[in-house]
Amino acid sequence: MRKRELKNIEWSIGIIALILCIIGLVALFSATQEAEYADFNKQCIWLVVSLIVGIIVMLIDYKSILKMSPIFYGIFILLLIAVLFTPPVNGATSWFDIGFFSFQPGEFAKIFVILFLTYAISKIQQRDKKSINKPLKLLILLAILGLPVLLIIKQPDYGTAAAYIIAIVFMLITAGIDKKYIIGAIILVAVAVPVLYNFVLPEHAKQRIDIFLNPEADPRGSGYNIIQSKLAIGAGGLTGMGLLKGNQTQLGFLYPKTTDFIFAVIGEEMGFIVAGTVIILYVVFITKCLYVAKTAKDEEGSLIAAGITRNICLPHVRKHRNGNGTIANYRSTTSVYQLWRKFFNYKLYLYWNYIKH
Repeated sequence: MRKRELKNIEWSIGIIALILCIIGLVALFSATQEAEYADFNKQCIWLVVSLIVGIIVMLIDYKSILKMSPIFYGIFILLLIAVLFTPPVNGATSWFDIGFFSFQPGEFAKIFVILFLTYAISKIQQRDKKSINKPLKLLILLAILGLPVLLIIKQPDYGTAAAYIIAIVFMLITAGIDKKYIIGAIILVAVAVPVLYNFVLPEHAKQRIDIFLNPEADPRGSGYNIIQSKLAIGAGGLTGMGLLKGNQTQLGFLYPKTTDFIFAVIGEEMGFIVAGTVIILYVVFITKCLYVAKTAKDEEGSLIAAGITRNICLPHVRKHRNGNGTIANYRSTTSVYQLWRKFFNYKLYLYWNYIKH
């Protein structure tokens, strides 16, 4: 790699990512104490592997990877078909379980779908940038996206499917799609959402939306996990209860504390200062990624950066089953405002109980 290319690397992205990984590992160390640090050890291995793969990919010209993207796309379409015949995990056939190793093709396929969409868009715009606005060309792009989305919905994993759709929206806007399509899509979504909610979505999917908006409606069932996460973050206060000392974390009230509710572990044991810092770092991280998308040397680089940035800034929803069989499905807070609100609500809750007694 040339010195000029090294200078052009946005090193702040790597530094912020490393800081976030370290904070995450510390939280995971605490959350896996009772399980003899099994997930923590796995995460350490994945971090080392990811760093090695990241360095290798950084040394490869992404145009070479783009040329191979149709092959990888085809491979992952076959994997998404094959995974439908695996035993369900938490109600969805989304995972290949290979002994000590679990593999979710829908997650890895995101990258290769983005790469293949970038490849297709660059071919469409090779002669004329405005060619992307032709209905037939748009249908080709939607078909490329539609196949993996339909297979993922079949699992079912609506959150991951939605992530794919939002990715292409980011990419099409970056590619310069006509405003009439954007306005039309907004109108279509506004009309389709209530129709889908009332007549298409299965009952359990409706319940997930309702409980997300109002977890107190079912505090002992589907809303239990998100309520416990609020209590954990509120109990952490400004500086936290201390590593390995969080009540909700160590007494088993947070589930799954090693994945979806790891942010609640950070809030409880490290406090608002560290939790707020994590959010601010994410905001800076995403801003830097968008800057890379905007200033990339060519259209392909911009499209890849825009699609991958979506994967970072819009985490998808997962569902997990509690011990009583009910479904809980919420990722932790993603805004400073919500964090402050949870902290403030919990203090009011404690104060109100003190007055009553």
